[in-house]
Amino acid sequence: MHRRAGFRRGLVALLVVLGGLGSPAWSRPPNIVFFLCDDLGTGDVAALGSQHIKTPNIDSLFARGTRLTRHWAGNAVCAPSRCVLMTGRHPGHAVIRSNREFKPEGQTPMPPGTVTLAGLLHAAGYATGGFGKWGLGPPGSEADPVGCGFDRFFGYNCQREAHTFYPGHLWDNRDKVMLDNRALSGDPVVARGGTIPAEPPPDASAFARFSGERYSADLIAEQQLAFVRQHASEPFFLYVPTTVPHLALQVPADEPSLADYQQHFGDEPPYLGGGGYIPCLRPLATYAAMITRMDREVGRIVSLLEDLGISDETIFVFTSDNGATFPGCGGLDTARLRSNGDLRQWKGSPYEGGLRVPTVVVWPGHVPAGGQIDAPTGFEDWLPTLLDLAGLGVRKPAGLDGQSLAKPLEGRGTAPAERILYRELTEGRWQTVTDGRWKAVRKGVPKQPARALPIELYDLGSDPAESQDVARDHPDIVRRLEAVMNSEHVPHPDWPLPFADVASRAD
Repeated sequence: MHRRAGFRRGLVALLVVLGGLGSPAWSRPPNIVFFLCDDLGTGDVAALGSQHIKTPNIDSLFARGTRLTRHWAGNAVCAPSRCVLMTGRHPGHAVIRSNREFKPEGQTPMPPGTVTLAGLLHAAGYATGGFGKWGLGPPGSEADPVGCGFDRFFGYNCQREAHTFYPGHLWDNRDKVMLDNRALSGDPVVARGGTIPAEPPPDASAFARFSGERYSADLIAEQQLAFVRQHASEPFFLYVPTTVPHLALQVPADEPSLADYQQHFGDEPPYLGGGGYIPCLRPLATYAAMITRMDREVGRIVSLLEDLGISDETIFVFTSDNGATFPGCGGLDTARLRSNGDLRQWKGSPYEGGLRVPTVVVWPGHVPAGGQIDAPTGFEDWLPTLLDLAGLGVRKPAGLDGQSLAKPLEGRGTAPAERILYRELTEGRWQTVTDGRWKAVRKGVPKQPARALPIELYDLGSDPAESQDVARDHPDIVRRLEAVMNSEHVPHPDWPLPFADVASRAD
């Protein structure tokens, strides 16, 4: 470890001498801390309007940084969104385009040799650590975190396994770490769903079977703090893809905020299970407490960096992998919470509620506090943006779809207002593209795989809630954005989107 750290410090010094780090005044590249929440909607953050959930530490980030108000996640569900983040390529070009499973554990892997943000930072001398959920390649593959540029990973490799916060195991790099969650690990039916009979009416004791001894989010949080302490003397990339607030609805009984939220929401119907998610006695209170507990972990990381005297040398990014989950899923009433605010629909959808996510960048002395970028931006932008903000003389991979936001974030320019962003989702059978104020949506007809519904058009400038389809009023814009859909979608045999494949080849 000491030898590796020394090598990195030497590499950084060499880059400075050669001018590879540009002209910043600091002696080393900045640290990067990237918080990626799981299914957190814009309306789940107090600073962005939540009337139900307390998020003081996240609120502080939004007060101290520049907000991206029209930021699209990489996709509307987990794995393909994370692929866009890591590779800088939008879903029409990405190597992962859905949440496809890989047995016995994991998701379909990215191809060997895929260039990732973590890999580029690792090659530039950064210590790289990921703590939370991966979802881009099974354990032991070339597409697991170790194969994709991370020195250290701790958490869930598989998204399906993350449907409980009391799993039977987690992964420490390629080592399986067994957990003392006997109540769940020995009962896979319980661990992944289970149900409670409605009659007789259940009491709190009926739900105890669905808890365990080792809460995964707490274990992961301790490891990420240890990573920071270990690498405080060298530049590091801390990737925090937390599993919160993705279902299941679970939080330790000793969570301090739980009682307050139970009082806030009052009596609420319990969720008795089914559909692959664990029963929960008080769904709304539990969801809110999960987010507040996660917020506290965000604060612990920021405070540790401050205590170590390196907070001002750190770029913080806070965002979510897609919009909030749809109402009723796992017993959660996200409509009552207004988890997506006024945005249309939810996770999995081509509309803004599926794609637009809460996003802020903080870097004291470099990124203005209270700033705002209202132009369209997306996950494909993070790879070039972070490389540029860090001042690394790294050759960017060919074929990137992202644009660097370094200059607009630092106040040295403006992001283009009329910028094309493209998304598609194989499992959802849709495409969408935005160009400035205009947004087009095309969806497939079930059971008629080569046929698409008429294109919808929305004016996000006057109608951010996408309530009025104005396609008939602007046929020229529809034709232009349809051409973009056809050109940006590259057919892939592993990710069929039949109506788009046909249109793309005919264009």
